[in-house]
Amino acid sequence: MNENITTGFEKLQALKDLSTKYDCPFVEFQESVTGPQFLLWKLDLKQFRTEGWFPRTVVDGRATVVAIAPCPALAESIRKTLAVSVVEFQVTLPSDLIRIIEHNQDVNPGFPATAGRTPLAKVRTYLAGRRSLFAHYRTLLSKSRTGLAAIRTGLSFITITLLFLRLVGAGYYLLLEAPLMISGIIMVYDGLKWYLPARAIYGTLPPCIDTGATGGTSVLEAYDEYVAPKFRRSDIVPGAATLRASWTSLSPVMRRRFLASDRTDLAEERTLLACFRTRMAKVRTGLAFTRTGFAFISLGLGLLRQFQTSRWLALDLGLIGIGAIMALEGFFWYARGRQAGIEGQASMRKKARMSTIWDYFFPHRHALPGTDQNPLTLPVRSSHAPGIWATTGLALERTVLAERRNVMARLRTVMARARTGFAFIRTGLSLALIGVGFLLFFDNNGTFGWIVFNSLMIAIGLFLVADGFAWSISAERTRRHFPYCYGDMDIPFPDYGVPTRFWKTVVFSNDES
Repeated sequence: MNENITTGFEKLQALKDLSTKYDCPFVEFQESVTGPQFLLWKLDLKQFRTEGWFPRTVVDGRATVVAIAPCPALAESIRKTLAVSVVEFQVTLPSDLIRIIEHNQDVNPGFPATAGRTPLAKVRTYLAGRRSLFAHYRTLLSKSRTGLAAIRTGLSFITITLLFLRLVGAGYYLLLEAPLMISGIIMVYDGLKWYLPARAIYGTLPPCIDTGATGGTSVLEAYDEYVAPKFRRSDIVPGAATLRASWTSLSPVMRRRFLASDRTDLAEERTLLACFRTRMAKVRTGLAFTRTGFAFISLGLGLLRQFQTSRWLALDLGLIGIGAIMALEGFFWYARGRQAGIEGQASMRKKARMSTIWDYFFPHRHALPGTDQNPLTLPVRSSHAPGIWATTGLALERTVLAERRNVMARLRTVMARARTGFAFIRTGLSLALIGVGFLLFFDNNGTFGWIVFNSLMIAIGLFLVADGFAWSISAERTRRHFPYCYGDMDIPFPDYGVPTRFWKTVVFSNDES
């Protein structure tokens, strides 16, 4: 405590000495020391930092300027820069000048200009656009799966028609066969129209990149904004962790800057989870394509084994070939996208272990320094207007809501992983049942090749079923740790005057309209 007082007296004496030396008033950093915003937008704050001055007011050709070393040469340079005739100086220490400039850049001590709330808001806007793009892709992929279902339905109509043609011929049965065939062809054509646009986006999905949030001690930045925004993270800001640990001694505006950074990091996580969900949707689409290919293969093999060689041989082989291509492409999507489910789950577990804003507001889990460095009483003064604390409270509320959206985004990702596991199971069952059906209902005549082929289909199908159960079971286990998963929705009612464990809850039943 005495050291801080001594330091304060030394600083005051240094400012008085500077004031005497340059024959002008002195000023130290306060949040009230600001410059004219309309002018700062046009000027380069880096230049102020390099030249050692900052404009406070510019009125009627007269400028009041804070500087660390006033002199005639600096005054002449300022007159040209600000287009004024008179320059009045106020002197300050270099460290105070840096904080004045940083405060007007809307950044905390030592942070780059990209840590300002406006640049961070721009990054969040870019991330929101990226999430909208992923939502568009998921819609296309969902539409393509509906198209593939239409293809399979149309294929069943065509199968019935071909069986009738081979077993009973045309004749009067043509009245039944023709509509079935035409309907099947139309459904296959319509399904392909729905599927092909999704197929076209296969190579256009942006990569799922996590820059690695650091709890507000580094900044998420955007670059190449005029082509396609890309994102990177700045280096760790020296002293940022200590500054954040002293949360209760920070001013409201400094807190709002940290909260803005937190919301940007949360937006990045939501975007990353949206990317993982999109890639898992692509896996489900690929598996739907695989099941459609299995339908072609089973039809071709069934006709080939039932009727052996005939004038329909080219059609049978064509169905098998088309189905094989579709099945292989679907498995290619599966192999590429399966990693997204693994990475998504690992990312959620990593984020769940990170500290949240509540560790700073209610530090029952957060290690804090001693009371001298981090007083537990809020630095409120009678001169503070209520609005600045209300604004900080609203920033906190926005951050809390963003964190809640992230919890729901994690839940959606878990559910997407479970749905993908169920798609594994459906695909595996389709393949295994086809193999079992061929073994049971066709005379293999001791043909070793057919037995191996059927057994291989069963083995691959059972592997997919087991893999799907592993995904769905782990997703169910993770789901139980999330809220919003029960018959009644239990929402905490926030009371920022007490720790979260004492909050009351509001329950909304599904029976209520």
